[in-house]
Amino acid sequence: MDNIESIISRNTDFTFEEAVEFFGGKVPITAKEFEKLADKYKNLAFTVSGYTSIEALQQFQDELLSALEEGTTVEAFRKNMNTFLEEQGYTKKEKVSAYQAENIFQNNIQTAYQAGHYNQMTDPVVMQLRPFWQYNAVTDEATRPEHLAMNGRVFPADDSVWDTWFPPNGYRCRCTVTSLSRRQVEQRGLIVETEAPKGAMLPDGRFTATMPDPRFSTNPAKSTWEPDLSGYPEALVKAYESRQQSS
Repeated sequence: MDNIESIISRNTDFTFEEAVEFFGGKVPITAKEFEKLADKYKNLAFTVSGYTSIEALQQFQDELLSALEEGTTVEAFRKNMNTFLEEQGYTKKEKVSAYQAENIFQNNIQTAYQAGHYNQMTDPVVMQLRPFWQYNAVTDEATRPEHLAMNGRVFPADDSVWDTWFPPNGYRCRCTVTSLSRRQVEQRGLIVETEAPKGAMLPDGRFTATMPDPRFSTNPAKSTWEPDLSGYPEALVKAYESRQQSS
């Protein structure tokens, strides 16, 4: 099972502050409301399937935020959540299973750290020194063919491909992105591309379409709250305003 350390180890830099800021900015809403949101707004919200109480959803978010801040494990996250749910009168069947806890933990923590990593790499000074980014997939049997087809590909750091292909690009996605200097690109003989492939041949001879998983085709780090909320979905605005009033 993943803990904070194993997730950090898959990223080039430690992205603690940025990850906490990103995840703490989300607002809890029900899964029903979440599903109605356009993909570009989903990264501003937080939900857990099967739970409709805002109090429970807020507790889920608080426990994950504590995991980011304190480096706790998925086992501790599950134990703390189930203690809370038991105190709130939830039945044994309504508690968080080991499989569910791992999915919730992995997806949310990984997304937060990747968003933090993106914010570090897009610092103007870093962009000037390391103007190219390389997509890295974990090349094992669990890797999705579509993600494997992106492995090793290099694009300019400011290319629009990263609006679609910045990880995570699916549930429990383990892909990462590393920044490269011009010298590194030249020394390694890497080809800089400017358009994401629509299909690719894998090392084993299979051909695969190249696209992120459904609902993962946006860059979470580029979703931020703006002062003017007039263009946001009503459910999201209400959740945001409610949190602002209680903070």
